[in-house]
Amino acid sequence: MTATHDSLKLSVYFGENDGLSDPLLDLFARHRLRTSVLLRGAEGFGSKHRLHSGRLLTLSEDLPLVALAVDEPERVEQVLPEVEAMAGDGLVTVERADARAAHEQAKLTVYCGRHQRASGQPAFVAAVELLRRHGVAGATVLLGVDGTVRGERRRASFLGRNADVPLMIVSVGDGERIAAALPELRALLDEPLMTVERLTPDVISPGPDEGWRKLTVYSSEQARSGGRPLHVELVRELRRSGAAGVTCLRGIWGYHGDHAPHGDRLLSLRRHVPVVTVIVDEARAAGRWLGLVTELTGTRGLVTSEIVPSARMVKGNPVPSIE
Repeated sequence: MTATHDSLKLSVYFGENDGLSDPLLDLFARHRLRTSVLLRGAEGFGSKHRLHSGRLLTLSEDLPLVALAVDEPERVEQVLPEVEAMAGDGLVTVERADARAAHEQAKLTVYCGRHQRASGQPAFVAAVELLRRHGVAGATVLLGVDGTVRGERRRASFLGRNADVPLMIVSVGDGERIAAALPELRALLDEPLMTVERLTPDVISPGPDEGWRKLTVYSSEQARSGGRPLHVELVRELRRSGAAGVTCLRGIWGYHGDHAPHGDRLLSLRRHVPVVTVIVDEARAAGRWLGLVTELTGTRGLVTSEIVPSARMVKGNPVPSIE
């Protein structure tokens, strides 16, 4: 199903030990939201600045998680009170998304099944190749471990094929190039859900001091800064500097810039997978993090900035309504 009208994207950032995964996905399924996906992060921290990392054995059982759900505005707003009540100290954001790509710079997100096929290959591989052929700046495939499709729960299992577990293909670039790719994507994929979000035209400008801002860095696990993986250095520096929260998501396939598509390969000795680092903070603070992020990233990744119209981080502080 392709989005043909305005939608809202609800995101909840929390830790694995918070016990929110099943309640949130059950809630999304009970309300039959159009699609949702649970992503397991590789690194990050939240409002309490406790590090969650798969690199440290003592912390590896409490990895950062992100649960996302997309549907019509009234349906998402209907579940917000319940999400807020169960989220505790997690971060909840609500962003507008639609099916148009008229913005100067845009982010396209495509939701499809894990083992869906297209043109004789995995659908996500075919979609990434199509986006690169259209000159879109970058695309990253994020694999879900749980989710809903048309309101039905699709949970990954160790022994199952997990064919219907949703994944996300997140691409960023020129709005006209993304718009040109949309008809081919609709023809390539089986009833895809696609949303488009506006990116701030000038990523160097911090923008207004009110509201919230999301900064996203698209890079590779092989990218280095200060002798460390770039995403690890970003988490370290942002945590030291007092950022509100950071989550790193490891992709399975993708590209940015002139790099050829890359990802997990069977029997590969070195992982060369894309990594997405997400920073969400109040706009005034995000302006400071933007300088730090661009300095550390240099030419080793792609940085985008988005306005977040609604966010809640402190327990008991309600999510504002979307104007």
